[in-house]
Amino acid sequence: MAQILIVGQVIVSVILVVFILLQERSSGMSGVFGGGGGGGFYQRRRGIEKTIFGGTILLIIIFALLALANLVLPII
Repeated sequence: MAQILIVGQVIVSVILVVFILLQERSSGMSGVFGGGGGGGFYQRRRGIEKTIFGGTILLIIIFALLALANLVLPII
C-alpha cells in the first residue's frame, strides 16, 4: 500500500511540475508588480489557461492528500 502511495505521489508531482511550467509567466505575482509586461491587477484566464490553472489546483489538492495519506497510514 505504501509503495502505491509513493508512486502516485511521484506521478502527480511530475505532472504538477509540467502544469506549473506551462502557465503564463505574467499570471503570477511578478505580473502583479510589473514584472510581466502588460498585465494589470485583475487578468481573466481564458481557454486553455483556465483549464491548466484548474488542473494545477486539482493536482495540488491530490498531492497534499497523497502526502497526508502516506504520513498517516502505517508502513507495512
